[in-house]
Amino acid sequence: MAGSRPRVLLIAELCNPDWVSVPLEGWSLARALAEVADVHLVTQVRNRENILKQGLVEAKDFTALDSTPVERPLEKVGEVLRGRAGVGWTTATALSVLPYYYFEELLWRRFGDRIRAKEFDVVHRYTPISPTTPSTLAARCAEAGVPFVMGPMNGGLPWPKGFGDARVREREWLSYIRDVYKLMPFYKSTRKHAAALMMGSRATRSQLAAEYQDKTVYIPENAIDVRRFGASKAEAPTGLPLRVAFVGRFVPYKGMAMLIDAAAPLVREGKVVVELIGDGAEMQNLRAQVARGGLENGVTFAGWVKHQELQGRLAKNHIFGFPSVREFGGAVVAEAMALGLVPIVMDYGGPGEIVSPSTGFAIPMGTPDEIVLRVRGVLEKLVADPSVIGPMGERARARIQKHFTWRAKAEQVLEVYRWVSGERGQPDFGMPLAD
Repeated sequence: MAGSRPRVLLIAELCNPDWVSVPLEGWSLARALAEVADVHLVTQVRNRENILKQGLVEAKDFTALDSTPVERPLEKVGEVLRGRAGVGWTTATALSVLPYYYFEELLWRRFGDRIRAKEFDVVHRYTPISPTTPSTLAARCAEAGVPFVMGPMNGGLPWPKGFGDARVREREWLSYIRDVYKLMPFYKSTRKHAAALMMGSRATRSQLAAEYQDKTVYIPENAIDVRRFGASKAEAPTGLPLRVAFVGRFVPYKGMAMLIDAAAPLVREGKVVVELIGDGAEMQNLRAQVARGGLENGVTFAGWVKHQELQGRLAKNHIFGFPSVREFGGAVVAEAMALGLVPIVMDYGGPGEIVSPSTGFAIPMGTPDEIVLRVRGVLEKLVADPSVIGPMGERARARIQKHFTWRAKAEQVLEVYRWVSGERGQPDFGMPLAD
């Protein structure tokens, strides 16, 4: 590998250019890594057609494996346990483990001989991102003498105190016994035999046993593709009213109700308007909340906006209000900052690591009432002196362009490959990253 592009077998079971969330992350990192390494992507067959549309050549650039025979029966079980779409993510993750074991078994049947023949310098499992999903491949790769790396992994953020009602409404039954995943087959084997464990957040890194910490490298989970988002600076309107946007699924932990309560007095005074972009189970409750407060003239519901159109929608705002209390990554925060919006987020989980003191506001965790008062205080400060918004937004955009692009992440992952291949010492990119 020395002096040349590493040959990488990249595992991204979730990898789709036309989807959002983790599948889009899988695709984005795969393409960014292809610019710095010789990558062969292994993914699930459901992604095949959309990947072919992007010009990749099957067998040469990627391989699609069909794990649906095991996956489909468990999906039906999940539908029953979760009750409705968009909730019960801990349950969904738990039920995905058995199909993923099967996916890796198919992968080893296809690539095991090539791994043993050292046709690849590194085997890298990127998705699933969850640290609760073990791998059967770590020990096999170690035996073959090929470094196996995982990540950036992210997840496992505990529910904060004071949000028991939201936890129940989210149907997060398994979150009460979440640590049981450490008893799963291959959990210890994965960590013992992996050459490197890339961690996407402070919370995830802190949950790893001390004996494995020396294998960890912090690399933020989320990033933006400047070709898709933030290629040019948004030109938000100047002056009052202060325009605040929220983007996300309308589920309890995302904090939309707290954002509305925080802004309510300023909305009534005509100093703030709020646009909620998204949809979900909480829509009816949120509309009722707005009606009770007499806020219809200052709080609007945009519904779902296509990802390709989101940039133009967000560009009409000054502030990104996102008081989600259990956010692992927070890609939408990075996207808003890339446009120059000033974020207001919770200092808990991924968003609190994306936002720095000079680029936005990371609110300390508290009870729902405390969060409402803290967010309102920030809005009042910005209404009183909106001149700080422009410079802070410029710094937010610069921070994303420096640290949170897929190209930047690919370069960091490349240094991890060099480390496990013996070409350099263990990298340390800082945690959290400096401005």
